[in-house]
Amino acid sequence: MELVFEIIAEPNRRAILSLLVSSPQSVGEIARQLRMPQPTVSKHLRVLREAGFVESTVDAQRRLYRLKPEPLQEVDAWLAPFRRFWFAHVDALERHLDHMD
Repeated sequence: MELVFEIIAEPNRRAILSLLVSSPQSVGEIARQLRMPQPTVSKHLRVLREAGFVESTVDAQRRLYRLKPEPLQEVDAWLAPFRRFWFAHVDALERHLDHMD
């Protein structure tokens, strides 16, 4: 779990993961969208790939990277108790606002 948080703590890696949510992309596409040098993107993708967050496939002359959700499911499970806490508070706020009307 600590490794997962260490990986996603880095803002550029989070930005890359956010891009890959919508579709697989090449290093060049990611570099263009994030306005980052291609070697920097490649470095972050290597870290993400080694940690299991992304995988790559070859498509003709380019390598496409896609998101692998499994490591993020660990974060989702860890956040579950906190979500219950906030949902209970949001529900209470909603009930309070309904009574004010």
